[in-house]
Amino acid sequence: MYKKALVVIDVQNDFVSGALGTKEAQEMIPRLVEKLEQTGDDVIFTMDTHKDNYLETHEGKNLPVAHCIKGTEGWDLVDAVKEYASRAKVIEKKAFGSTRLPSLLKPYDEIEFCGLCTDICVISNALLIKAFYPETLVSVDSKCCAGSTPEAHDAALMIMKNCQCRIY
Repeated sequence: MYKKALVVIDVQNDFVSGALGTKEAQEMIPRLVEKLEQTGDDVIFTMDTHKDNYLETHEGKNLPVAHCIKGTEGWDLVDAVKEYASRAKVIEKKAFGSTRLPSLLKPYDEIEFCGLCTDICVISNALLIKAFYPETLVSVDSKCCAGSTPEAHDAALMIMKNCQCRIY
């Protein structure tokens, strides 16, 4: 029996309408909700999770915008996806790529990614899973992703395609 997982990366307020929000992320949310309404696949949500000392961390020194601080409104999933997350597995991650995803995704024949930001966390997790499971189909729904900029989004999609992820 063919098993597919849908991994929704970091669809949190700070990446949609908050500290690092973009118009493209806001416009993507209705398409993602439609996808979630129609999917019969197992779903995993990730949540970018930082502490109050974020700006003192390596990432914070290179991206000096406090975001997704655990317990804040910016850390919360956007309201439009909370209902779906309540029926899914939700994992917190403290870096771009999740060290927990490989063990959760081992039994799947296909692993599809969507979410935010295409050029940082989506690409990190898609390529991490492709490295762990090179014979597994890793796909990315480009219409249900948004990058930090439209150009960065397109560049990340091209890189993932070059690394044998299916982009559609």
